[in-house]
Amino acid sequence: MITQEQVKIFDKKIRGAESIFLMAHKNPDGDALCSVAALCRLIELNYGKSVTCVYDGNIPDNLDNVPLRRRLHFFERVEPDTPVDVAIVMDYGIIRNIGGPYKFVENAGFVIEIDHHINDNKVGKLCLDDESAAATAEIVYELALAAGWEMDVTVAMLMMTAIITDTGFFKFVKSGKVMRIVADLIDRGVDIQRIINDLAQKPRKTVVTEAESVGATEFYFKNRLAIATITANQYKRMDGRGETALNLLGQMRGVDYTVLLKEQKPDQIGVSLRGHYKSVDKIAVALGGGGHEYAAGAVVHDTLDNVKQRILDLFKKVSW
Repeated sequence: MITQEQVKIFDKKIRGAESIFLMAHKNPDGDALCSVAALCRLIELNYGKSVTCVYDGNIPDNLDNVPLRRRLHFFERVEPDTPVDVAIVMDYGIIRNIGGPYKFVENAGFVIEIDHHINDNKVGKLCLDDESAAATAEIVYELALAAGWEMDVTVAMLMMTAIITDTGFFKFVKSGKVMRIVADLIDRGVDIQRIINDLAQKPRKTVVTEAESVGATEFYFKNRLAIATITANQYKRMDGRGETALNLLGQMRGVDYTVLLKEQKPDQIGVSLRGHYKSVDKIAVALGGGGHEYAAGAVVHDTLDNVKQRILDLFKKVSW
């Protein structure tokens, strides 16, 4: 819950800042991108301040039509020695997930973090964190209400997009609170059908590539673990994190766990883990990553074969 003391500190720091930077984790997903864009819009609406939004990595094509998408700048296009009065880090999980923009955090006079991931090594002096929140955008919504800020339909659309993507189109919702927020956002003018339709649009080559990977899925532990692989050549034809493949894998009856391995670079494997009512966050942490109970991931610097074997060894310890 956002306290009035936290609101006062946030308000004081933003009012006194000449340079404000917003950022989230590397390779922003819907929650990371839209939470940054929503807070950017809220600050500009309610404080009249200009905000710089930076990111590292790649942004999926299906987020191209998100409002204010063009406000996010690749961090290398911003002068590295730019003075930063306030840096706001959102939806980042652990420090290394921030990537290149972390240099702006190191140079900042004051750091605020807004996150819903578990993290024992926080970067913020002011931490607006809530591990029970379904998305970081949920915390931004609560901050806006607590501060009494003006919230226009653009902000509402961004928050809705963030919540839809981070709950897996509401599959991972655990409480009624986030759905009450969804109802309020609809009442504020959000067209939820349009958002869902836009998010469903992907390049044809991406869909075909992900379908190919699912077709070559390998099964272990009496078919209860499914592992699909996207090779380096396939990865060049892919956009995003492989959500199409993960959704298809998740529809397989009798499969408790699904893993998608993406050969991003030589000896750099992206690992996406999903559990069907089974937790996968501890496995992600063991691989150097993290995430949510039923949806987590990691980036492992090793060969594809070695990473796959490490994953199989970790699943051998699972109580089947």
